[in-house]
Amino acid sequence: MALNKKALNKKAADKSRMGKTRAARKKKTWKEMSTGSKVGTILTAIVQVSLLVAAQRDISRRPAELINGPKAAWRAASFVNFIGPMGYFIFGRKGSLSGK
Repeated sequence: MALNKKALNKKAADKSRMGKTRAARKKKTWKEMSTGSKVGTILTAIVQVSLLVAAQRDISRRPAELINGPKAAWRAASFVNFIGPMGYFIFGRKGSLSGK
């Protein structure tokens, strides 16, 4: 009986410890990040900003007739990280700009 009680107490302590480490885990500051993490963060930001700029330029240059839906809606949607610009390039354009 004592063995079972010890095992139950150990399991409860393990669960409690796991919950604390998950809850106590905080985001790392820039100084605490490894070099690889910093490079990955910078590359991700560059890709995101590039997609945003490309989508905004395309919306500006493309006539409204060649865009599915209102330009303003696509302009706003393109600010949603990755999903917005990619959604515009996949679903928002009707035809090619050079095919006038």
